[in-house]
Amino acid sequence: MRLYKNMNLKKILNIIYSITKKEKVDVYAVGGFVRDRLLGFENSKDLDFVVIGSGLKFAKKFDEAMKQAGSLVEFPDFDTARYVLPNLELEFAGARIESYNETSRKPKVSATNLEIDLQRRDFTVNAMAQKVIASGLSKTIVDPFGGEKDLKNKILRTPLNPDTTFSEDPLRMLRAARFASQLGFMIEANTYEAMSRNCKRLRIVSAERIQEEFFKLLATKKPSIGLRILYDAGLFGMFLPEVKSLYGVDEVFGQIHKDVLEHTFKVVDNIAEKSDKVTLRLAGLLHDIGKPVTKKFVRGRGWTFDMHEHLGKKFVHIIGRRLRFSSDDTKYIAKLVRWHQQPIGLMDAKITDSAIRRLIVTLGDELNDLLILCRSDITTGNPIKKDKRLKNYDYLEKRITEVIETDKLRAFQSPVRGEEIMSVCGLKPGPTIGKIKDAIEEAILDGKIKNDYDEAKKYFEGIKDEYLKKAGEWEKI
Repeated sequence: MRLYKNMNLKKILNIIYSITKKEKVDVYAVGGFVRDRLLGFENSKDLDFVVIGSGLKFAKKFDEAMKQAGSLVEFPDFDTARYVLPNLELEFAGARIESYNETSRKPKVSATNLEIDLQRRDFTVNAMAQKVIASGLSKTIVDPFGGEKDLKNKILRTPLNPDTTFSEDPLRMLRAARFASQLGFMIEANTYEAMSRNCKRLRIVSAERIQEEFFKLLATKKPSIGLRILYDAGLFGMFLPEVKSLYGVDEVFGQIHKDVLEHTFKVVDNIAEKSDKVTLRLAGLLHDIGKPVTKKFVRGRGWTFDMHEHLGKKFVHIIGRRLRFSSDDTKYIAKLVRWHQQPIGLMDAKITDSAIRRLIVTLGDELNDLLILCRSDITTGNPIKKDKRLKNYDYLEKRITEVIETDKLRAFQSPVRGEEIMSVCGLKPGPTIGKIKDAIEEAILDGKIKNDYDEAKKYFEGIKDEYLKKAGEWEKI
C-alpha cells in the first residue's frame, strides 16, 4: 500500500471501520477510487466515501480519531466534508439525491439510500461501491448499473438517461472527453449523442470549473482523443470557439492547405510526448488560432497567414480572461504563441549571432519550452522533410548554446546598473536612466560590445552626454 506520511491506506480504513461500529452506520468507498482499484491502480490521491447517514457528522468523528493530523473542510449545505492530509484527500458525503433547476448548477439536496446516490454519478464505471469492513474493503462490489462490465469493455456510459445526467451537471460532458483520453475508453453511442444535444447547457457552468476540467484533459497521455471529442460534440463552441474555427481544408487553383485543426491536435500530442507541462500543451493548442482570420491565397506565394502569431497573442489574452487563467499562465502562453514563428527564420547558416542573442533575451526562461513547441509543430508525414527540419533545430540549439556560453547571456541585463548611471549623470530615477540602459543592452545584442562591465562602462561614457542633452525633454513626457 502507498504510504501517506506514516499512515497507510489500511490504517485509514481501520479507523473508518471503528467509527462505523461506534456510530452504527455503514460507509462505502465509491467513485474513481473503486474504479482505479479494479483497474489495478493503487495510487489514488482522492478517496470518496458515502455514509449511510450524515457525512458531515462522520467526518467530524474521523477528524477526532485522527487527532487533527489533517484539516477538515466542511460543506454543510451538501452534508459533506473533505479531510485533507499531505498528498491525500478524503471526502465523506451522506448518501443523497439532488434536484436541479434549468438555470443553476446548485442542487437541492436530500438524504437517500446507496443505490439512488450511485445513480446520480456521472458514469457507470464511477457508480460502484465497496463497503468498509473490518479487513478493509469488502470484495463484493455494489454495482447496480453494470459498471464493472463497462470497465472490462472500456465503455463510458451514464447510469441514467444521459440527457438527465448531462443536464444536471453539464461539466460531465467534459469529463467524458477527459476519461476517454485518460483511460482509453470509448463513449457509448447514446451517451455521445447526448453530449451534442446538451452542449449548450455548458453555459451554466462557471469558467473556473471548465478551466479545471479542461486542464485535466490536457494533462492526459494523448490529449487529442479528448480534444477531438470536444470538437465533434460541439463543446468547443461553448468555451473555445477559436479552436473550433481551425477546422477546414481549402483549395484554390489546385493548391490545398492542410486542416489546421488536425495539425493542431497532432502538435499537442507531440508536446505531450516531450513535456508534462499543461500550459505548454495549451500553448500548442492555441499556437495557430490567428490563422483563420489571417488566411489569404496570394498568387505566386500560395496560402499565407501573415502576422497570425501577433493576432494569436491577442486571442490568448481574450481566452485567458474568458476562462479565468492566471495572469502568469496567460503571459506565458501568449509569449510562446507570439514567438513560435521566430526560430524558423534563424536556421540559415548566415544568421548573425545578434539575431540569436535577441531570441535568447526575448524568450528568457521560456526558450526551452518554445523550442519544444517548435519541434512539435513539425507534423509532416514525409520522413525526409521531417528529419531535415528536426536537424535544423539541432543546429539552431547548438548556435544558441554557443552564444549563451560566449556572451554570458544566462541572466542578461545591462552590466552598468541604474544606480551607477544616476550617480555618474547626477540624475534622479526617470525615463532617461531606462533609455541609457536600453542603449547599452542594444549595443550588446547587436554585437557592438561584449556583455562585459568594462566594455559596457566605456560605451556608457561615450553616449551619456548625448542622452543628458535630451533628458529634459524625456522627463516632461
